[in-house]
Amino acid sequence: MLLERDAETQTLFALLKEASAGRGSLVLIEGEAGIGKTSLLQSFAARISRTHRIHWGWNDPFTTQRPLGALHDMTSIAGSEIGEMLRRGEPPDAIFAAVLNDLLRAPEAVILIFEDLHWADTATLDLIRFLGRRISFLKAMVVLTFRRTDIDRDHPITYLLGELPAVTRIVMEPLSREAVLALAGDEKDGDSIYRTTEGNPFFVTELLADRHQAEGRLPLSIRDAVWARWSRLPPALREFLDILSILPGGASRRMVPALTSEDAEGLADQCVDRGLLRWDQMGTLVFRHELARQATLERLSPATQRALHARMETIFAAMPAADHDPSILAQRLHHAALSGNIPAVLELAPRAAAQAAKLGAHLQAATHLATALAHVALAPPSVAATLYEDWAYETFLAGSAASEETLRAYATAISLWRSLGDIEKVGLNLCRLARLHWRRGETDQAVSYTEQAVRELEGHAPSNELALAYSARSQFLMLQDRFDEAIVWGRHAMDLSDRLGQVETRIHALNNVGTALAFAGQKGGDALLEESLALALERGFHDHASRAYTNLSECRMLFRDFARADALMSEGIAFCVQHDLDGAAHYLLGHHAQLRLEQGRLHEAQVIAEGVIARQASPRVMLLPALSVLARVKMRFDMPEAPDLLAHALEEGERTGEPQRIIPIRLALMESAWLRGAPEDARVHVDALLAMGTGSFSAWDRGEFLVLLRRLGLALPEGTDAATLPPPRAAEMVGDFERAADLWLALDQPYEAALSLTEVVGEGASDALARAITALEEMDARLAAGFARRLATERGLMTALPRRKRGPYTAARQHPLGLTSSEQTVLSLLVKGMGNKEIARTLSRSQRTVEHQVSSVLGKFNANNRLEVLLRVRSEPWLVGPEGP
Repeated sequence: MLLERDAETQTLFALLKEASAGRGSLVLIEGEAGIGKTSLLQSFAARISRTHRIHWGWNDPFTTQRPLGALHDMTSIAGSEIGEMLRRGEPPDAIFAAVLNDLLRAPEAVILIFEDLHWADTATLDLIRFLGRRISFLKAMVVLTFRRTDIDRDHPITYLLGELPAVTRIVMEPLSREAVLALAGDEKDGDSIYRTTEGNPFFVTELLADRHQAEGRLPLSIRDAVWARWSRLPPALREFLDILSILPGGASRRMVPALTSEDAEGLADQCVDRGLLRWDQMGTLVFRHELARQATLERLSPATQRALHARMETIFAAMPAADHDPSILAQRLHHAALSGNIPAVLELAPRAAAQAAKLGAHLQAATHLATALAHVALAPPSVAATLYEDWAYETFLAGSAASEETLRAYATAISLWRSLGDIEKVGLNLCRLARLHWRRGETDQAVSYTEQAVRELEGHAPSNELALAYSARSQFLMLQDRFDEAIVWGRHAMDLSDRLGQVETRIHALNNVGTALAFAGQKGGDALLEESLALALERGFHDHASRAYTNLSECRMLFRDFARADALMSEGIAFCVQHDLDGAAHYLLGHHAQLRLEQGRLHEAQVIAEGVIARQASPRVMLLPALSVLARVKMRFDMPEAPDLLAHALEEGERTGEPQRIIPIRLALMESAWLRGAPEDARVHVDALLAMGTGSFSAWDRGEFLVLLRRLGLALPEGTDAATLPPPRAAEMVGDFERAADLWLALDQPYEAALSLTEVVGEGASDALARAITALEEMDARLAAGFARRLATERGLMTALPRRKRGPYTAARQHPLGLTSSEQTVLSLLVKGMGNKEIARTLSRSQRTVEHQVSSVLGKFNANNRLEVLLRVRSEPWLVGPEGP
């Protein structure tokens, strides 16, 4: 019997009704341990089990978690196809697609229950994120239970909850005094039970279930209550409970006979009959309450726990697919570690990590390897070197801050491999160490380690590691804008890797050469980058795929192919998030903000950039694109913190020595000096850019530099030829400003178009200036708008200008995509899965009006249909509400 849970039950049934109509939902049930989350769901499931499919999955508190552990629990119901995919270790995207297809085919609403989300592995969180983006058009309910007391602000679930759309939250409250008194009846001291338990249903029911409990004040600790009850059980039952307590996820039916030499199945039945254990929906034998399992486990001495963990590892090792199934490997490692079986840990951890990495769970892979590193002193040198090397690499991929600990791990691996005489491994780790230093913004060290790798490897037979070192050299040359040299060394790497049949190194080199060709203005770069991306995706090289998405989208942005750049960035960000590549995702998001800046969508650029900067755990370089954008946006907003932010971005950029980090900021500072009427402030940046050698700049950067020199009234370099510049910059250089504005608009760069219009003189000057001010104020580009109004005053054109906008900014000007308040309301209903008719009825508007507003929302999202809007909102939740500078 459930007391005081009617409201929660009614909410679940209301959501089930919506899901049955094709408007699925995410339900978050939160509360402390023992508050009754599972009991509520069991009661709900019992009432609908004959008419709906219900899938239960549990996340277990393993020291090394099972990738997609909850989904493994669901496979016997979800279907053999998904189970087989899990056993084969298929990539997450394929598994997620199979789950989605299963839900799409369901004739009736399906309920997926993920218990104890606070213990979920990264891959499971990705699955929930994946389903959450699509739930509003599925006949499904995804129900999540978790304990808020078990997570902190840095827990992965904190970020997940912030990203999930339209979540219905059910917060479970303790039972009232009246409810506890009703449960206690006349035979128990209800007031004492309430004072001791504070209304926690588990504590209450456990204490009430102890038939032999002495009257008087109850134990203050539920552990003591469980222990007291257990002490009166027959020894065989106590031993069986002790054994089962070592399994956080319980025992499957096929495991039960192996748990003890006695009649294990008979003992299980007795425990179930006594209400100590239960068979869950998946046929797994579990404690009736998790807290009872924990209390039982605490009774066991360390020696007993180690012995039981050893037995469990033996049982799992005897299972089919024990050597390659990710879930079984993770459980074997968990029990081997807790049994103190160090040789088994050292043998299992790399295998479990490899399977997790294959699934894209790189953070989980690093955790597995960390389990082995705790005992690395007992490992042979080659095993120890591999553990240090692999842990550092998986930590690097997962995007954790490039810590001193990671640097030490690489240094230790290099030292061990050198002592073993394995120069190829030394070279491999020197190249990886170089990339880590690059992420830290330490370019000099990165180049130094790369050159050391080349020197050491060239003294030995040609190898894949030498090809990788050549490719790493090519990468750093490319990052320094030394494109011709980058192409030469990249092609050396490709030739050597092809001779050796090493596809992975070829993928890396293709990326470098393709990027260098594109930025050098030579043909063929795009094709090489496309090949690099296709091969990386085909072969499952997650790191290389993220690089290809980044560089290919940057090249498309350079060529002003904004639509293709946008598509690549969105696809790449989703890929990185799905595969635990957090650092790469933040880097790509920074470039996405840059794209919005180029498009004049300043508010959206600001919101994205600030979201990235807030993730300060990422390595320095991975945040620099966002920092550069944020500094330039705030300069254009004319915000007081802009000068300091620009100075900070320049300082950080110069630390790397990379032109791509420095040139945009110095150009922004020149722009600021022009718009503020302070050309003398630009001199230092002009001199610095000239010293860098503008001949190596991209045509777009060189064009902007020359135009700013002219605007500032400064001398142009000798031999300046406007004909070599991109068309809009060439038009500006020859004084054809209206044509330049038209060319900018054709490229979807309204901010640059408006700046061109401010320079129009003669007959059309008044109209051009009015158009410029209108556009700039619509973008909230207040610094440039103020400059344009000052020009109008100087030219005596004030009467022809649009009225200055005063007061707070409108909703449309605050929203990153310019949605009006009405459109934002429509969007909020649209993402809940409402159709036009339902939106019209909810808002008391005509259907024709709603159709126009939905069409407008689609246009501002640059989306072809509602699904694209939903996916965009899932990945960028800030778009649901207005944001401003």
